[in-house]
Amino acid sequence: MKNVTITVDDEALEWARVEAARRNTSVSKLVGSFISEMRRREDAYMRAYHEWKADTRTWRSDGSPYPKREELYERGGKH
Repeated sequence: MKNVTITVDDEALEWARVEAARRNTSVSKLVGSFISEMRRREDAYMRAYHEWKADTRTWRSDGSPYPKREELYERGGKH
């Protein structure tokens, strides 16, 4: 693990101290957790994006009209 020096405004640092205490951890570990979570989310987003880009299915209509809402949601019987 590497150490990093960051600059944070006083209000943000106070929030981080309170939040770290609430979570029973250090500010350092809290910041590290936030960074790791951001990385995981970004990685998941990029994986989903690349899967979408690689999807070769087409979603084209054959020219027939779309069904009417009433046809799609018929539940039998009269309303």
